[in-house]
Amino acid sequence: MRPIAVLAAGAISPLGLGAQATRVGAPGEEPRSLVQHDPELAREGLKKPRSARVPDALLVDRGDRGDRGDRARALLDAAARELATELAVQLPDWRERRLIVLVGTSAGGMPSLERALSAHASQTEVEPALARAAFYDGPLAALAPIVGSRVRTVSVLGACAASTLAVGLGCRLLEAGEADLVIAGGYDALSTFLAVGFEALGATTAGAPLPFQTARDGLALGEGAALVALMRASDVPAGRSCRGFVLGFGATSDATHVTAPDPSGRGLAAAAHRALADAQVDPSAIDLVSAHATATAHNDSAESRVLTSVFGSRLASLAVHPFKAVVGHTLGAAGLLESLAALDALGAGILPGAPPHGALDPGFLGQLLAANQAGSPRLCLKLSAAFGGANAALVLGKHPQGEGAPRPLRPVARLAVGPRVTEPDLDLLARRTRLDEVRRSRLERASALAVTAVALALEPLGALAPETTGVVVSTMAASLEADELFDARRRQAGVSVEPRRFPATSPNLPAGVCTIAFDFRGPALAIGGGPGAAAEALAIARALVAAGDAEHVVLVTCNDVGPTTRMLCRAAGLEVPEDGAEAVVLGPAV
Repeated sequence: MRPIAVLAAGAISPLGLGAQATRVGAPGEEPRSLVQHDPELAREGLKKPRSARVPDALLVDRGDRGDRGDRARALLDAAARELATELAVQLPDWRERRLIVLVGTSAGGMPSLERALSAHASQTEVEPALARAAFYDGPLAALAPIVGSRVRTVSVLGACAASTLAVGLGCRLLEAGEADLVIAGGYDALSTFLAVGFEALGATTAGAPLPFQTARDGLALGEGAALVALMRASDVPAGRSCRGFVLGFGATSDATHVTAPDPSGRGLAAAAHRALADAQVDPSAIDLVSAHATATAHNDSAESRVLTSVFGSRLASLAVHPFKAVVGHTLGAAGLLESLAALDALGAGILPGAPPHGALDPGFLGQLLAANQAGSPRLCLKLSAAFGGANAALVLGKHPQGEGAPRPLRPVARLAVGPRVTEPDLDLLARRTRLDEVRRSRLERASALAVTAVALALEPLGALAPETTGVVVSTMAASLEADELFDARRRQAGVSVEPRRFPATSPNLPAGVCTIAFDFRGPALAIGGGPGAAAEALAIARALVAAGDAEHVVLVTCNDVGPTTRMLCRAAGLEVPEDGAEAVVLGPAV
């Protein structure tokens, strides 16, 4: 691909606001973890109340304290204002450019959704402003006063890979000439809902995250937001300095499990190789790896295999940066916060260290530095993975590395259209999918609808090549019905919620289940937010096929509309989406 410049950035994390949010420190500095005991989570009864929070004081000047209103919106607002300030210096006429905004999230307006569900359960009227904020795209309202209300804004529901996907997709739209400027990034706020869910899965730590170490016992949640302004490097005005460059992008799916990574790491390794090939960079040229590094046993083990697969014996001399060990797992913000930290390291000539560590896992063959070291890193490979088996990778550079090779764009055609379905057909799924009886019986309604719609759309085409087929789901309702079922159980049983209830609350789950059902290993994600979601999902699906990221993309419109969705839509004054699902198959025009 042609180099894409990171012209400006705005970020907020437990480390601070602006450049401080992703600062790796000076040579010789020993990074420290900001994960600590969380009194709020302790009061809620969590057995492992550990987190890394953004200080409330950083949100005061934004007119929306962390203990009032929606914390997710406040975080996104802070990052957006930081970005706008820097971008106004770099590109004073930026609001006059053709602009597209892509913002990733895992939980969206979850702080407001918790309040809305609690109010409704107690038979209290849900106010319109609260209802609007409770949707997965609710926090994006913070952007309108900054970027304008008529700008195309896409909500990327890609869980923990969301902001990495948003950046990569933004690069594709720039290369295709659909925009002159892209703002891309992600956000997520801490909430009791999320903390209970991750603890129920047994994924959280009782101390501090210790990625790739034998003593690791899980992740700690963090929170934050990050946005970057992306522009074709060839279009950057003369004399402007850049944070760095995006040189390559790759996205794949594991097609294995909805919460655990493929133990072999096959999918994430494929994403890494695609990003390297896109950048025309050999693995031997990479100086730094920004790892996903959740410090959970399954993820660390799979990622260690990925690193060995990609780098071989050279891994022993390669610095690996686990930024989640410092700021916690910031979910939808993680990929870009970690990318900005990597760009900070490249710009400062630093090989970044990790917080205090002990014995490394025998399967991990890279380097975790105890302190920052002076060096001359030029290229970084960023890895991200997510619920639903989604993987994404970026190649980041201090310099543009030449002009790059333009990706040839091809025309895209609609190859098949399936009928609309309003009820899952489990008999059809038994005949046409890889899902066994246990998996079929455990499908939540949204995923069952999506898989049924895909099975019907594929009938005239037969099997598609697994390695090169992706899935894009558009949704307005997202996982609101599953969220209410989980939260009702949480209100009833406290923190003792069954682990099986939490995965269904991830809005990109139907996309992930479709990949598992049909062994699709191309890119997979969901696009959410209002009546425009279907059109934006179509644009993303077309871009993936046109750029060759996938040979085919199955585009699914899916809404599981029940009492919760109807209640929130009516309270917010929004039209209730149509219940059901339908699928379209896109591919290259002959």
